[in-house]
Amino acid sequence: MSDSHPQPLNVVIYWHMHQPEYRDLRNGEYHLPWTYLHTIKDYVDMVAHIENSPDAKVVVNFAPVLLEQIDDYAKQLNDYLYHGKALRDPLLAALADPVLILDKIESREHIIKSCLRANKQRLIERFEAFKILAEMAEEVLNNRQKLAYYSEQFFADLLVWYHLAWIAETVRRSDDRIKGLMKKARNFTIQDRHLLVEIFNELISGVIGRYRKLAEAGRIELSVTPYAHPIVPLLIDFKSATQALPNIELPMAEKYPGGAERSCWHMHKAIEVFKHYFGFEPHGCWPSEGSISEETISLIADMNIKWLASGETVLRNSLKQSAIEAGDCIHQPYQYDECSISCFFRDDGLSDLIGFKYSEWHADDAVANLIVNLESIADKCADKPDAIASIILDGENAWEYYPENAYYFLSALYEKLSHHPRLKLTTYTDYLKAQPAHFSLPDIVAGSWVYGTFTTWIGEKDKNRAWDMLVEAKRTYDRVMAEGRLTDGELERAEMQLATCESSDWFWWFGEYNSAESVKAFDEQYRLHLSNLYQILRESPPEYLGKAFSFGSGDPAMGGTMLPGQQNQ
Repeated sequence: MSDSHPQPLNVVIYWHMHQPEYRDLRNGEYHLPWTYLHTIKDYVDMVAHIENSPDAKVVVNFAPVLLEQIDDYAKQLNDYLYHGKALRDPLLAALADPVLILDKIESREHIIKSCLRANKQRLIERFEAFKILAEMAEEVLNNRQKLAYYSEQFFADLLVWYHLAWIAETVRRSDDRIKGLMKKARNFTIQDRHLLVEIFNELISGVIGRYRKLAEAGRIELSVTPYAHPIVPLLIDFKSATQALPNIELPMAEKYPGGAERSCWHMHKAIEVFKHYFGFEPHGCWPSEGSISEETISLIADMNIKWLASGETVLRNSLKQSAIEAGDCIHQPYQYDECSISCFFRDDGLSDLIGFKYSEWHADDAVANLIVNLESIADKCADKPDAIASIILDGENAWEYYPENAYYFLSALYEKLSHHPRLKLTTYTDYLKAQPAHFSLPDIVAGSWVYGTFTTWIGEKDKNRAWDMLVEAKRTYDRVMAEGRLTDGELERAEMQLATCESSDWFWWFGEYNSAESVKAFDEQYRLHLSNLYQILRESPPEYLGKAFSFGSGDPAMGGTMLPGQQNQ
């Protein structure tokens, strides 16, 4: 092309959807409601925005354990509505069941606390009726003696408004049933609550199919994450954490037993689950938290995966280790050693603007600023026709901090980027069809998209203690497996329970940085999952599982659900 018509900059927008396993696998009961709440709000909105933007292309990643939980909620709701079965999520059951169980102060307090877990500015204060109910709820928590005097109608209205606040903005604007409930505002009946549950059933049972349909039409690309979202480099070798931070303190155990085999299991299981829901095998992988190492890249490449993505600081550390000058344009595909897999890396600046900054901006100003930044990258990469910029971030948690669940921002984002003459929205697989030249990376410095290190999951006292607990459980697991005394059914249950214990999410939350409430919830879940594993193995659980070991005291940005890519932000 001539200089007056340069090659447009390839741009990939990559949304990662993920929730950990919130079920007690023994009975299927949910301990936290975030899977269904994010489904009715974020996963529904995100697919609707893409459906409404026919010229846009994006990549979407689903953690397999999230897909299974969405499907489980769909089955629960169908069984509840049409087969007379109980719901296995306490908050959803409180909304749905005609009789509100309010005989105990603790039951009333649980509903109130649950219904206050929402962004105050964006989800509560936006709706006057909900704001009044929330103020009453906060007041009574400071004087529990008053709880007994709050009526059943108060709790019914609070539950309905909490769920109305969590409904997808695209549904709020288009569904007359939701509009009718919001207009009614108070004195909700059993029928009103039942109607809301029917709407949830429609949304949750249809959402996976909507993404699949877009993928089949070539509108989006879907990718996969290792099954239960483990940090694969750490499963393979704790010492991989020292590559980015040589002085990091590691767990007492030298390594996780059989970690390489477990990592292979998570990848095989992930591909199996992905194919079950989407009908084809994935071409790409977002390793949990963008965590890679040389061994991880080789493992994923062996799975017939064509591309993976990670964080910018991992790339910069790897370029430095390889004695390669980064230069002004690092936005290009890379290839590690002789591995055939293509490696792409997140632009931290662009991604974190969306995750942490633009929620306070007017939507048009935010998108205009993003475009200016992309144009700047296009200028720096003008001599590289294969340049590609990757915007990669959480596809669910950020929107709670935007006005109206980022309705205006996302609409403008797709509209402006898909019609910009210097920018080309694409997917990684479509991009690779043109066979772009790859830049060689002789060395990979292991790390994640968060700071380019693994400090979010290892290196702190409580995180290391959690790893030592897991190592002891795995040793017990290996011994019982070698003894061969479990039935086939018990073997399968033990394997799935172990996978849940290996999830990255528990380690994310441990430590002083996060809030006491969040740490308490995940400390309890982790110890429960480990205890369940021992129970399935027919082994006595260690005494320490009966006591909390991590206590948060922080007040992190975005509630701790998201972190920036670079530590100085």
